[in-house]
Amino acid sequence: MKVINDVVEWLVQTGLVSVLAIFLLKQLKPVLDNKAEHASTEQSKALWTLLEQVADMAVTSLVSQDKSGREKFDEASMIVNDVMKKQGYKLDSQVIHTAVQSAYEKSELTPTVNTKEGK
Repeated sequence: MKVINDVVEWLVQTGLVSVLAIFLLKQLKPVLDNKAEHASTEQSKALWTLLEQVADMAVTSLVSQDKSGREKFDEASMIVNDVMKKQGYKLDSQVIHTAVQSAYEKSELTPTVNTKEGK
């Protein structure tokens, strides 16, 4: 037991423990940074998925109402904003408008308007 104690004391006194700790930290830093970046990416994906689902539900709920397209879009944006705030996310209005517009374009319940005139 005394030999182990002497070896540990010698490692501490010579500074080898510090060198070893610094070496390990330098080796682990890229791995830890990569894990943090991956977690951030996964969190962003989950947030965008939630936003898309909320926008799809808001658009679907407003399809049968007798309102103009602009009124439905504004109301859907307001619904999405309220739901996301209740979930603890504060999003830029442009992001919300993009999600709602995407939901309208993907929805099979909203009519498609052809802007080209046939000859």
